[in-house]
Amino acid sequence: MSSPSALLLLVAGSAAVAGVARRYRLSAPLLLVLAGLGAAYLPGLPDYSLDPEIVLPLVLPPLLYTAAQDASYRSLRRNVRPVALLSIGYVLFCTLTMGLVAHALIPSLPLPAAFVLGAVIAPPDAVAATAIARRVGLPSQLVSILQGESLVNDATAITAYRVAVAAAVGEGFSFGSALGEFLLAALGGTAVGLAVMWPLQWLRSRLRDPLLLNTFSLLVPFAAYAAAEAFDASGVIAVVVVGLYLGHYANCVDFELRLQEEAVWKMVAFVLESAVFALIGLQLPVVVRQLKGYTAGQLTVWVAVLLVALIGLRFVWSWPATYLPSLLSRRVREREGRPPWTRPFIVSWAGMRGVVSLAVAFSIPVTTHDGSPFPDRDLLLFLVFALVIGTLLVQGLTLPGLVRRLRLPRPDPQAETLREAQAQYEASAQAEARLDALLEDPRNRLPEALEARLRRLLDRRRNSVWERMGAPVHESTGESVDSAYRRLTRETLAAERQALVALRAEDRLDDEMLRRLVRRLDFEEALMVHTEE
Repeated sequence: MSSPSALLLLVAGSAAVAGVARRYRLSAPLLLVLAGLGAAYLPGLPDYSLDPEIVLPLVLPPLLYTAAQDASYRSLRRNVRPVALLSIGYVLFCTLTMGLVAHALIPSLPLPAAFVLGAVIAPPDAVAATAIARRVGLPSQLVSILQGESLVNDATAITAYRVAVAAAVGEGFSFGSALGEFLLAALGGTAVGLAVMWPLQWLRSRLRDPLLLNTFSLLVPFAAYAAAEAFDASGVIAVVVVGLYLGHYANCVDFELRLQEEAVWKMVAFVLESAVFALIGLQLPVVVRQLKGYTAGQLTVWVAVLLVALIGLRFVWSWPATYLPSLLSRRVREREGRPPWTRPFIVSWAGMRGVVSLAVAFSIPVTTHDGSPFPDRDLLLFLVFALVIGTLLVQGLTLPGLVRRLRLPRPDPQAETLREAQAQYEASAQAEARLDALLEDPRNRLPEALEARLRRLLDRRRNSVWERMGAPVHESTGESVDSAYRRLTRETLAAERQALVALRAEDRLDDEMLRRLVRRLDFEEALMVHTEE
């Protein structure tokens, strides 16, 4: 990237496009890629060259870390078999098969270089799949499977890529060395993640300064990634292990710190996701400028055949991976039953590729060990770029409509609310028992009005979820009692804020006290919003 102004333009432009997508409920990844494609040919635009030395160690860790923190460890454990079959089995299958297809389609492309192409294009994108899956309202199990796959498949693909590159540049290849490198990456990354996650959580649970905690939190994924890569292990797996663990025990940190940390990471993820998808479109001039010696007809046919193969191979793998375990194991059959055909179909179609494939492609060596040019490097870059764009357009554009047409079962809102109400009731009952025990101590005695206020807060939390299930509706507005209560609470909080600002304008309140009072109101409103959600 040529200058700080170019970086600022990228961030501001991609954030604006992503904001438009959110405003009109469009697919942000697709709109960002298309906007990048259009902007790439604008006169005077800076040359945005994707540097893999920056993208892989600086962009991938925070994106994986936020995805891992949002993931459910329990859901991943329940779906460990389908996740492993997709994130490891499918990636290796796709690497080998796509390599063979590319070599057969383009005879001038050496087989090791074809396997490099297969490894680069094998992993579905961590951001695109889960973002679209959540937006279209896929069932929770499907989201967990896609999310779990996206957390691990990059590690598998990068390891396969290193093995393929070693063979392509003349280092040689053996099954034993390839297996050893894969085990080192997987087990080493897991070991590093396990080694650093406990001290990191111990430190997090003892930090009380919000600024210090947020600074520390921003360093965590980069530290885990760098520590694993220093031992030639998988930094991706190390980041995922740490993110899963810290996300699982996020309740151990102070509430104020937790709220601020969540806000910081949402902002970081939004900026990075927006920028990386815009970068995909902006890379087109770089790729096309380097491509020479091929006709438009050849390139069109090659891309079309490889795109069909890439999409089809996921179907070839997903259906047996879904149904064979239940056919071969009675235990699996009794525990899980027979999944509906829509599950492997949607899993197969949700295979969009993204920025990781492009970043890895740009890291392909320029020369081999003997100093000769890496075979067909420019062609590999173009094919990867075209396949990434193709999957985002073909699969990403059609996935929402496909989900609506298939009418996949959604979670029962009534049952979800009932579980939430039961959990809140039990928690509030335990809190009330604790309050009774505390008030028995003379040192904890409160005035009657304050004690009543505490008990009203407990009653409010205990009854709020039940009220949503069967609250009466106002005849004239159609608004439930609970909704009216929340609306009036917001109105009164807004009036308080306005009054405080007016007091500052009259020099009866300084800025520091204003911020402190407004922050209390903000936390009260945040509590109400989170309860509402």
